[in-house]
Amino acid sequence: MNVLEINSLNKSYGNHPALTDIDLQVPKGSIFGLLGPNGAGKTTLIRIVNQIIEGDSGYILFKNETLRPDHIKHIGYLPEERGLYKKMKVGEQLLYFAQIKGLSASDAKIKVNYWLKRLQISEWKDKRIEDLSKGMAQKVQFIATVIHGPELLILDEPFSGFDPVNADIIKNEILALRNSGTTVILSTHRMESVDLLCDNIAMINKSYKVIDGPVQEIKRNARPNTFAVKLIKNENALPPEWDDVIDHQEYVSFSITLDDAPPNMMLRHLMHFGEILGFEEVIPSIEEIFIQKIKESDHE
Repeated sequence: MNVLEINSLNKSYGNHPALTDIDLQVPKGSIFGLLGPNGAGKTTLIRIVNQIIEGDSGYILFKNETLRPDHIKHIGYLPEERGLYKKMKVGEQLLYFAQIKGLSASDAKIKVNYWLKRLQISEWKDKRIEDLSKGMAQKVQFIATVIHGPELLILDEPFSGFDPVNADIIKNEILALRNSGTTVILSTHRMESVDLLCDNIAMINKSYKVIDGPVQEIKRNARPNTFAVKLIKNENALPPEWDDVIDHQEYVSFSITLDDAPPNMMLRHLMHFGEILGFEEVIPSIEEIFIQKIKESDHE
């Protein structure tokens, strides 16, 4: 089942297209990466889903129903530009946001205490937001986003402002939410996070979708049929076409693109040149695929 389906969505600002015929399906209980360079249209798409702005044409389904204003209570949104009331105390602010999202006062209090303890900031409950570090305020904003238990969680650059330790805490919380059934849309420029977290991704560039699908399938389809080799060389000279050989004293390393040759045949061929220490297929990272796809779409 898809929690969110976006069909033929278009949005322009004057003569500038922000989204052009966008189709997306976000499976329930998955982490969906929404990628693209600045100005690609990601934020416009997120704002339309959150009903902050309207699309020009197309339609969106939330759990197989046309997206309606009352669906917003089932959505949590962490914007890139955070919005906390700096003069309010942490606990008071979280209680306020929880009740706005429909929790009773008693349930809100339970949830606030639970999340403050879970993210290890209970001692900051009576501090004002303006007295917190940026990272601590980000934790409070994250709690405000998830406190009502949304079915769909939209996170725009959720790791911004965090040191590595706290970024890892938030990463684990996102995974825990996914594992408990929450569907997550993750918009980020941190490609290592996409590799670690996302089940599916879509890339948007210049208002168009340029790639969409399961992460592992996208990586498989982008394989260049290249293998990284480590070899303790014998007296036989290496073929001249292996011109990227690096001598590491104990061994040499290089890469080979196989074209149509089966890997086992190449492996047998390599044995003539020494003892093989490593023979591993080179799988491009999401960052490498992202850069390549953006370059290709820029030249279309």
